[in-house]
Amino acid sequence: MTCGEPRKSSCRPHRLIWRKAFSGAQKAQAAKPAANHPSSIPSAARVLPTDYPDKELISPFPVPLLIIGSKYDVFQDFDSDKKKLIAQMLRFVAHSYAASLIFTSIKSVSLMSKTKTYFSHLAFDLDRVKTVSTDLTKPLIIPAGSDSFSQIGSPCTTDVDITSLHAKNPKDLWKKIWERVFPQESIREQQDLKDPAKDPQYKEPQIDAMRAQKDQELEQYKRNAAKTWQGMHLET
Repeated sequence: MTCGEPRKSSCRPHRLIWRKAFSGAQKAQAAKPAANHPSSIPSAARVLPTDYPDKELISPFPVPLLIIGSKYDVFQDFDSDKKKLIAQMLRFVAHSYAASLIFTSIKSVSLMSKTKTYFSHLAFDLDRVKTVSTDLTKPLIIPAGSDSFSQIGSPCTTDVDITSLHAKNPKDLWKKIWERVFPQESIREQQDLKDPAKDPQYKEPQIDAMRAQKDQELEQYKRNAAKTWQGMHLET
C-alpha cells in the first residue's frame, strides 16, 4: 500500500477485496465432505497463541500476512495529524487480520533490508525482524501480535464528526473516515481494466518506453507479415 499517496486507490487499506476471494474459496473448500480433503490446511485462527491480543475480536487471515506501507520518504513529510491517522488506519487493518506491518522506502537501504528479512521469514520460516516501532517519528515496524486495539486507539481526526457517519462496525467507521479525510482521486472497484500494463497507478517511465517501442515493433512486424501473405496469395 502506498502510504505516501493516501488519495490514490493504491492506499485504500479497507479495499482488501482479494481477501474476500480467498475467504470465499476457503469456505467452499470447508463445505465439501471431510473425506474429500482430509489434509486440508487449518485456518490461521487455529494456530494463534491463546494470549494473542484481541483474539476474540479479530479475523485472522488464513495465511501469514505482511502489509507494506511504501514511499515512507514521502509519508514522513506529511502533516502530523494526517500521519497519525494513516498510521492508525494501517495498524487497525493489520491487527484486524493478524498481520505484520512495516513502512519502507526504496530510498532507504536499512528499511529495504528489514522488509527483505520479513519476506525471508514468511517464505522460509527464518528469524523475523525483532524490532517493534510504533513511534510516528520513525517507520512503523509492528510484527503480528505486537499491537492491540487499545494501543491503536480511536480515529485521530478533528475534521470529521464520527457520530454523523452511522458506521455499522469499527471497520466501516475507519473506511468512512478514510474516504472523508482522503477523497479518492479515482474509485475503480467496479471497473474492469482490460490492460493492467496501462494502469497509470503503476507508471514506470523507462519500462513504459520500452513497452511502447516493442508494441510499435510488433505492429510493424504484423504489417510486414500481412504484406508477405498477400504477395504469396497473388502469386498463386
